Amino acid sequence: MTAEPDLAQLDETARVARDLIRIDTTNWGNGKSNGEAEAAEYVSARLAKLGLDPQMFESEKGRVSVVARVEGHYGSGLDTPPEAATRPAGGASERPALVVHGHLDVVPADATNWSVDPFEGVIKDGMLWGRGAVDMKNMDAMILTSIEDILTSGKQPARDLVVAFFADEEDGSRLGAGYVVDNHPEVFAGATEAISEVGGYSVDLGGTRSYLVQTGEKALVWVKLIARGTAAHGSRLMRDNAVTKLAEAVAAIGRREWPIQLTDTTTQLLGEIARLMGGDVQKVGPDALLLSTGNAAGFLLATLRTTSNPTLLTAGYKHNVIPDIAEALIDIRTLPGEEDAVLAEVRELVGPDIEVVTVVRDIGLETSFDGPLIDAITTTLGAHDPGAPVLPYLLSGGTDNKALSRLGITGYGFAPLQLPPELDFPSMFHGVDERVPLDALVFGRRVLTDLLLNY
Repeated sequence: MTAEPDLAQLDETARVARDLIRIDTTNWGNGKSNGEAEAAEYVSARLAKLGLDPQMFESEKGRVSVVARVEGHYGSGLDTPPEAATRPAGGASERPALVVHGHLDVVPADATNWSVDPFEGVIKDGMLWGRGAVDMKNMDAMILTSIEDILTSGKQPARDLVVAFFADEEDGSRLGAGYVVDNHPEVFAGATEAISEVGGYSVDLGGTRSYLVQTGEKALVWVKLIARGTAAHGSRLMRDNAVTKLAEAVAAIGRREWPIQLTDTTTQLLGEIARLMGGDVQKVGPDALLLSTGNAAGFLLATLRTTSNPTLLTAGYKHNVIPDIAEALIDIRTLPGEEDAVLAEVRELVGPDIEVVTVVRDIGLETSFDGPLIDAITTTLGAHDPGAPVLPYLLSGGTDNKALSRLGITGYGFAPLQLPPELDFPSMFHGVDERVPLDALVFGRRVLTDLLLNY
């Protein structure tokens, strides 16, 4: 068995990410969770050591988010001496604040399916393994070490940073970002933009390493299907069977092939991919073009259309008893603005005998791939990986940027990672044997530090 590398040789980002992975913050949903309190205490302690004043917000027992403000100064990192920086009364940066956020919870992991203990933070094969290594304790660690790099060097970021580590992102954010936004919006005062997960990572496009920056998210609609029938002995002839009704409804939704609908973001992305790979989207079609991107297609294909995936079934309690109720959970992700139309079609698909209950509904987001922050991201990536193209994309899932948008904060996905082309990064999210290369964490820390110093 290969010996574990000497921890003293590890970059601090990997050490922090490993510490966080070892704190089991599993969130099963529907209120069942190990909680984020211990991880929040860990994060808060590191921030406090830097002289910051982290605030902890507990929405329910054990469900804790952490927020701290890092004071910035106009001109930091821009070759402008501090004495030349103009600051308004009260010391706040003249530039709008930037929210830099991550979440502390993770989805469950069945250890029997993993090759390592998902909560041990194993380091092998040049990678950090464990639940949260990708989603998203890696970025949590990058945020912490980047802030540490800036402040311990005696510098300040170019603008105020609102650094946040939220609870409950994996169950719709109600007890995390949603709670803080609704009950403590003052902590985000002056903020207009945000960066977080699921963007900034590299993909191989026809041999060209490129970076995808997330400039939008699909809408989230979680529904429950409820079928009712007649309870009876399992030996009877029973056509009013709740399980049969539910199965037919689930199959209808799961097999629905939703039509392709291109947003401005996906149109721009397809054009750039075609240019880089020498394809023609008009001839081969969007699906085929994205399939040609290899591993990157894992995220990109689902951005072309609505998806509706059955995820959980509940019915019955004994082999010889026909139950009178059966339920299913469906995870629906629509393109921004399509929520009502998709829900109406779902009701048509399942028919009048099936009750459709909306459990969670959240908005979709899309913003243009331009502006000072996008320019700063592109410039920073270019400094660390010269010549690599930077492309926009629409995330098929969702992040806590949805909650922040209620305060008028525009969010982007930018957790920079330079990845080997053979790594199937999209499959790491909520997957088995989740892992991230150690050198990618080093890259991300450096890129994030430079961005925060200069933007």
